[in-house]
Amino acid sequence: MTTELRRLRNYIDGEFRDAADGRTIDVINPATGEVYATSPLSGQADVDAAMEAAAAAFPAWRDTTPSERQKVLLKIADAFEERAEELIAAEVENTGKPVGITASEEIPPMVDQIRFFAGAARLLEGRSAGEYMEGMTSIVRREPVGVCAQVAPWNYPMMMAVWKFAPALAAGNTVVLKPSDTTPASTVLMAEIIGSIVPKGVFNVICGDRETGRAMVEHPTPAMASITGSVRAGMQVAESAAKDVKRVHLELGGKAPVVVFEDTDIAKAVEDISVAGFFNAGQDCTAATRVLVHESIHDEFVAALAKAASETKTGQPDDEDVLYGPLNNANQLKQVSGFIDRLPAHAKVEAGGHRVGDKGYFYAPTVVSGLKQDDEIIQNEVFGPVITVQSFADEAEALEFANGVEYALASSVWTKDHQRAMRMSRSLDFGCVWINTHIPLVAEMPHGGFKKSGYGKDLSAYGFEDYTRIKHVMTSLG
Repeated sequence: MTTELRRLRNYIDGEFRDAADGRTIDVINPATGEVYATSPLSGQADVDAAMEAAAAAFPAWRDTTPSERQKVLLKIADAFEERAEELIAAEVENTGKPVGITASEEIPPMVDQIRFFAGAARLLEGRSAGEYMEGMTSIVRREPVGVCAQVAPWNYPMMMAVWKFAPALAAGNTVVLKPSDTTPASTVLMAEIIGSIVPKGVFNVICGDRETGRAMVEHPTPAMASITGSVRAGMQVAESAAKDVKRVHLELGGKAPVVVFEDTDIAKAVEDISVAGFFNAGQDCTAATRVLVHESIHDEFVAALAKAASETKTGQPDDEDVLYGPLNNANQLKQVSGFIDRLPAHAKVEAGGHRVGDKGYFYAPTVVSGLKQDDEIIQNEVFGPVITVQSFADEAEALEFANGVEYALASSVWTKDHQRAMRMSRSLDFGCVWINTHIPLVAEMPHGGFKKSGYGKDLSAYGFEDYTRIKHVMTSLG
């Protein structure tokens, strides 16, 4: 007896469609390793159709008032709440995440973020109109940029889709959004929900692989390309977009330093850092994966962190005792395992370091100590449930180690010394610095990095403004 696979489809110009040439991709549930659906492998014809629909819908959507767009986004937020169980079920199949944690940690912030951008639509700020030249009045307009080509990642398929479409729609843009090829289910469901609320063509979803995303970015229609993904993918997008001078918004990798000083409450820090490192199987650009501990408490801290790791559970989505589920796909399991397999002789695996079970892509909570600054696992993003620990002698060395990577997205400082915390927050070269905590995000505050972690901001008024362009209008008074 065979179970019929679910058939996911693109959403273009207000209707669901298969890929024009009929090609599909198998979609695998990472908790089981089994195929549960097929999705379109969209090609140039599908990209053309989606871009044509978004371009046709843009003038009318651009001309809606902020209050009208606010009402639409508030309806979307309400609909997401009403259909939360369906969204959770789709996301769990996408990712294998625990059901309870998906319900408590993803749906509420997603809804809140949509409502934030609904309000932001009515609060654009700029210089006041005035006479900056005699006999002339100047005004500044903020306008939508146009069609936005957006590519979302597989680690938070639902939430990252919200971070993409909500500010874009709030500002008056139209959207063509591509989910990851491994996690299309929840985004296709979002298309059904949003499509029942917005005019046709305003929000479009096309499924596919890396080549589909490339075709979107290289297409002449979009005025902006936005991607959350790897540094490699971001560099390719920036290069492609440069050919016709598209705007680019990049949220890329991270290698967050967690700087723990000797006056820290070790038990509390270990508890919080272990959750921030292992949450979502460490598949988070801001995860607390690179811990730097003062040499005076290093051994005690490592022992406590290893114990916390040994007590952290991974498992199936319906297990209420697990903190995280599987890695997203077979390639990611291979990547994480490879980092551990290639550890140098001076490194020590304090906990974990192995796959869990032979069904699905689960990996044990892992702690590695004894590492040096130039080790591969320190310099490169693992994107798995692996926390590394290094020792430092003083504040200067802590900063040297913390800033000594190519990523610059997020960081944290753990100390009771307020002045030291302020010095560190000034000198840490990261887009976010948390003090005595790690990983909380709020809609009102910007999220985005420096260096190879990309540019542009998600969330906040800054993220909203990224989806606008500035026009100067001057008129003669004579």
